[in-house]
Amino acid sequence: MARYGYFGSMKAKPGHRDQVVKILLRASDDVRTAGCHLYVVGVADDDDQTIWVNEVWDSKEDHDASLQLPETRAAIAEAMPMLTGEFTSREFTVLGGLGLPPE
Repeated sequence: MARYGYFGSMKAKPGHRDQVVKILLRASDDVRTAGCHLYVVGVADDDDQTIWVNEVWDSKEDHDASLQLPETRAAIAEAMPMLTGEFTSREFTVLGGLGLPPE
């Protein structure tokens, strides 16, 4: 069974990118136990608003279920006022790669 991948971005309001990144990174421990194998948060040096998130999950269902966890919902509620509402996302099938446990 192939794994589920998600790649997305969000824009923080000016001056709030680092706060949002801290919230996202805090969530990494919560998603590990929910079926997540890769959760990477990044920013570009030449863009002080955009935040990138790359995730690999056992399944789309695990990813969707993680969004209902109380910790995840609290993190989303905390971060939303600091975001502009500009989001991008791409779902994909993960076929393999370095750093992923064998299926």
